[in-house]
Amino acid sequence: MKAYVFPGQGAQFVGMGKDLYESSSLAKDLFEKANEILGFRITDLMFAGTDEDLRQTKVTQPAIFLHSVILAATLGENFKPDMVAGHSLGEFSALVANKALSFEDGLQLVSRRALAMQKACEKEPSTMAAILGLDDAIVVEICKSIDEIVVPANFNSPGQLVISGSMKGIEIACEKLKAAGARRALPLKVGGAFHSPLMEPAKIELAEAINATSFLEPICPIYQNATALRVTDPAKIKENLVEQLTSPVLWTQMVRNMIADGATTFIEVGPGNVLQGLIGKIGQNLTISGV
Repeated sequence: MKAYVFPGQGAQFVGMGKDLYESSSLAKDLFEKANEILGFRITDLMFAGTDEDLRQTKVTQPAIFLHSVILAATLGENFKPDMVAGHSLGEFSALVANKALSFEDGLQLVSRRALAMQKACEKEPSTMAAILGLDDAIVVEICKSIDEIVVPANFNSPGQLVISGSMKGIEIACEKLKAAGARRALPLKVGGAFHSPLMEPAKIELAEAINATSFLEPICPIYQNATALRVTDPAKIKENLVEQLTSPVLWTQMVRNMIADGATTFIEVGPGNVLQGLIGKIGQNLTISGV
């Protein structure tokens, strides 16, 4: 069985999508439609902007979303997923690819999400850190022991977990985790504490937009970040999508559940190959590639 997976923030690079725009009339039409919906030429920033341009949350998230969903669209009849999943932002890409969301609605939600998260980040300074070489359970326990907001945010693969929280909370956590034997406790260059309680203002704003958007029965199940479980019910998909902003990304658990449900081939659709590397650390005897 084939599982198509879609990357999240951090996979962007200058020039992303340019080859698609130039080689496919379908891709060109979708990119131009996106420029109209967003009210600015995101294609100019994607194809020929600077790294700084692409690091702006209002640009980064729609850019990665567009690259992924347009790439999936250009596959045409070759795109035959038995299941899909996306990492954080990539969940929106996955929902457009499996027809639960229209291209237009997906892009508008991603844009709204990016702006809401940006506002939440500006409201209270916060950050994230990557923790390498420590058992997940130990990281969880140490986060709980700290009298600051600091929580597990991304369960990326065994021994690779990202934590999220207040500036002070992350600083204390990194010290404690290194003392507990972490190989690395590396602060990340991100705008804020994604997938933590500090995203609650963004969650409230995004919930309103998601609940006002029409979701359809998808062509295949999606495994969602907040629960790691397969879902096809549009109402449940919406509910999980709202929870995602303040819940951890259960990527390790999602991949394991997809494998348990029969996935033997994983195909990453979008910029970069980060998910391919993570999947290789989670499962064995899999066929893993990118588009």
